[in-house]
Amino acid sequence: MSSATGAAEIPVALDGPERRAYWAVADCLTIVRTELITILRYPAAIAWQLGTPVMFVLLFVYVFGSAMEVGGGADYQDYALPGMFAMTMANGFMGTAVAVAVVKEKGVMDRYRSMPMAPSAVVSGRGVADVISAAVDLAVLAAIALAVGWRPDGSLPETLSAFALLILLRSSLIWVGVYLGLLVPNQQAAGNLFAVAFPLGMISSVFTPPAMMPDWLGAIALWNPVSSTANAIRDLFGNPVPGGGGWVEQYATLMAVVWPVALTAVFLPLAVRRFQRLSS
Repeated sequence: MSSATGAAEIPVALDGPERRAYWAVADCLTIVRTELITILRYPAAIAWQLGTPVMFVLLFVYVFGSAMEVGGGADYQDYALPGMFAMTMANGFMGTAVAVAVVKEKGVMDRYRSMPMAPSAVVSGRGVADVISAAVDLAVLAAIALAVGWRPDGSLPETLSAFALLILLRSSLIWVGVYLGLLVPNQQAAGNLFAVAFPLGMISSVFTPPAMMPDWLGAIALWNPVSSTANAIRDLFGNPVPGGGGWVEQYATLMAVVWPVALTAVFLPLAVRRFQRLSS
């Protein structure tokens, strides 16, 4: 017996739950391969995806950097670049939503649903493909940051932990993107999600310490998941960390784990359920 997605023959020794788990993984990997091939066939999309964070780096380092202050005599470049890493990982959910909406609008989702494949495969496959894509984006952005003079001053384990937190944030927001992509009616509506992504990155500690904002806006920025990840990786990189004494700032590393876990716990089941309920 073989899967409708074209996977290899199932080992005869597997049965029951093991059999379902095997096909869940096999079908997920098939979707991952499909998604990565699709990405490689659209170089313009790759250029846009990589070009946007690079533009932000150059803009805030060379255009606005000399006019920005974060207090304590800290170098703005060392403050802003880790924040841009976090913002890039966070805003990636919009690309996920658009990609899912395109696939749904073209009828590919209906084709997947008509196949005898694991119900979770489309959602999980999209997630794994996006994590791989995000890792490439992060590597390119880090290379650009190093080229303009940024350096992580933490130890190697701390630096690797910081990058792991960035991938953790991105992987949790993937499920938000998948759910929204399945929820909106078409590609154009998914593109309008920029109105959600933009404040998610800007109303945070990415570019300015919350303590320097008006009290009401600073409170929102403090509890933004992007702020927690940005502050946690600044600490791990040995870069300037915003002061203010808020509880959420003092435990930024803990919150950089709690937020992604909470987002995944909420939106992963919602995304799978929404896919299962799509009309054929």
